[in-house]
Amino acid sequence: MSRRSTFTDQSVTYGAIGATLDPDFLRYPPKGFRPSEDAVRIGSGAERFERAAEDLMTWGVQRGAGLEVVDVSAGTGIQYTGVVYDPEGAPVSGEAPRTEQRYSADGTPWITAGVAATLVRRGRFRAARTPVLVVYVIDEPDRVGFAYGTTGRSAESGEESFILERREDDGVWLTIRSILQGSGGAGAVAAPVVRRRRRELTRRELRALHPAFV
Repeated sequence: MSRRSTFTDQSVTYGAIGATLDPDFLRYPPKGFRPSEDAVRIGSGAERFERAAEDLMTWGVQRGAGLEVVDVSAGTGIQYTGVVYDPEGAPVSGEAPRTEQRYSADGTPWITAGVAATLVRRGRFRAARTPVLVVYVIDEPDRVGFAYGTTGRSAESGEESFILERREDDGVWLTIRSILQGSGGAGAVAAPVVRRRRRELTRRELRALHPAFV
């Protein structure tokens, strides 16, 4: 029987796992990485938040932006906690927390930590495939979301997060953060095109949950 891969046994293509949670990484990214943060208000109220949360946690942003989500594996729910150190400064492996599996109203399972998938972006002449791994999930009463990191060869490597929150004024906001680097080498020639396509994709992702564009 085969076992599904998680971040514990499948390598991502970058070292700073969880970087989209750390403001320092966004302000002072490692050399070669480009940080980005964009947010959009998509409505207000509990009902709007709950509906958008279901869409977000079932790949609604990616599909709404025109990506195909294929080869989806089941996750373990084990959360990445980062490196923990003992009082002497030696790294130790603590017990990783788990997130419970949730389902949308139609029975579709929500994204959980450890889920692997491939994002397919079809172009005029070929399709670009980006394998990713969900490295953490946020599931709080007024804040939900997830982040995935790249696990294979693609035009960019790094991490991207999608966080939905209902703020104190009842506004519902989607925030997209990323910290990415180009493939380098011969791919550096196409870097401006890759960055332009990334901005176009982010704009579509920001609109994906907005009722005016759905």
